[in-house]
Amino acid sequence: MAQGHQVELHKITTTGDQVLDRRLESIGGKGAFLKEIEEAMLAGQVDLAVHSLKDVPTVLPDGLGLVAVLQRADPRDAWIASSGQPLDALPAGARVGTTSLRRRVQLLEKRRDVAIEDLRGNVDTRLRKLREGAYDAIVLAMAGLTRLGRAHEVTRPFEATELLPAPGQGVITLECRLRDTDVMEAVAPLHHAPTHRAVQAERGFLAALGGGCNVPLGAYATGGDGALTLRAFVSDPEGTRLLRAERSGADPAQLGRDVAGELISRGAPALLGR
Repeated sequence: MAQGHQVELHKITTTGDQVLDRRLESIGGKGAFLKEIEEAMLAGQVDLAVHSLKDVPTVLPDGLGLVAVLQRADPRDAWIASSGQPLDALPAGARVGTTSLRRRVQLLEKRRDVAIEDLRGNVDTRLRKLREGAYDAIVLAMAGLTRLGRAHEVTRPFEATELLPAPGQGVITLECRLRDTDVMEAVAPLHHAPTHRAVQAERGFLAALGGGCNVPLGAYATGGDGALTLRAFVSDPEGTRLLRAERSGADPAQLGRDVAGELISRGAPALLGR
């Protein structure tokens, strides 16, 4: 609309939004947040989809493609504690809510004596559960809290070096039918090239490692138009062994593959049960 185009908004409730009593991997992984939207696009019911990039698989249905990547918002994870205490000050046995395996294993690396418990629902639901005492603390994405005007409720953000973000975290992407060149042209001004370079590296790592929502991993690329630095990790589901790697390079996709290759050579397949 801000670009001068007439649009009609369609709100689609996906499987990932509806099923809140099971872990994501049991209902199709993060792709559960895309399934109904992509089906509507392929059926011609909608022409453009808006996604959180961290929820988008690296392989898309035939005929669909990501056609714009918006400038990245805050990629960090947010620590919200009812007592206002940081993670290292919580008592043993404290209940910390998150459904993310990536967050879970990194939190356990810091505190194996806290209880990491599943937390599903939208942001309001999760914050309400914290207020009602179901958890002592929860971890959410800073980007989502900021967009909803709830950033003031954050006890403190984790720096990306403390809790490595998911590939594409904080990034909105647009998807459409690849034959719709008019739609691609309309959204082209929204594309942010520096963010695109960073997420190419992160998603290149994800694709080369063959990861998904049932694999605890993180990847975050920083840098400008020249060399990027990619930091990444992969872990077993219990968080008993984390492998980390960091490399720099000018080719984003190759950088992602190189970091994945290093972790594969150091035993990542065994951590992933392969």
